[in-house]
Amino acid sequence: MAKDYAQIADAVVAGVGLLHEAAPDAMKAFGSLSTSSTASNSIDTKMKELMALAVGVAVHCDGCVAFHTKMAHQHGATRDEIAETVALAVYMGGGPAAVYGADALRAFDQFNASRT
Repeated sequence: MAKDYAQIADAVVAGVGLLHEAAPDAMKAFGSLSTSSTASNSIDTKMKELMALAVGVAVHCDGCVAFHTKMAHQHGATRDEIAETVALAVYMGGGPAAVYGADALRAFDQFNASRT
């Protein structure tokens, strides 16, 4: 089953927008948490996006896989780095993580193809 990862990532952003309209105070707090958590301090933003991707794969979250693969790609992650991240997530998440890990590689390939 083919998935459009750009569309899934866009749906995540749109969903956050809907939540912001419905619960602005909570989403403002969530936005602050997101900004401070992904800021490049001791760990650079690319690495943090790879970490978020690993969690998304391990917890079987389509939107997380699409969004964090897109962000990792935008921050310079390579396909090999995505693959290593997926391998760690599969180790931590077992067989179901392998299915979502393959999705992360498919998502990277789609984002990489759209860049050229």
